[in-house]
Amino acid sequence: MRDRLYPRSRQTVGAAREFTAVTLDAWGVTSRRDEMLLCVSELATNALLHGVPPGRGYRLRLLRFEGVVRVEVHDSGGGLPRVGAGAGASDEHGRGLLLVAAVADAWGVGARSPGKVVWCEFAG
Repeated sequence: MRDRLYPRSRQTVGAAREFTAVTLDAWGVTSRRDEMLLCVSELATNALLHGVPPGRGYRLRLLRFEGVVRVEVHDSGGGLPRVGAGAGASDEHGRGLLLVAAVADAWGVGARSPGKVVWCEFAG
């Protein structure tokens, strides 16, 4: 397991992707790398937009077990994420979880106090 805490700043999304890339390299994971990096971007962005109250941050946690890579983004905000089924082609927001659901093998939301953990998994 590897994790890192990021402050509430949009600039951290790139840093989270880089941390993920370095971790995947260290683990020797090459399969589905682009999909994992996309999901890190989407989940980190969602945390920043919807889950991180002012003065707080979010945690990116990467786990590897039995051929599965799990990406978790922990935040301390309220509410639960939902897939933006109503997002239109010209909308700038609302497709992040649609992308995660489309490329990951599984995804979900878990409780933490305070806040939640949004996760996705990749086999192989």
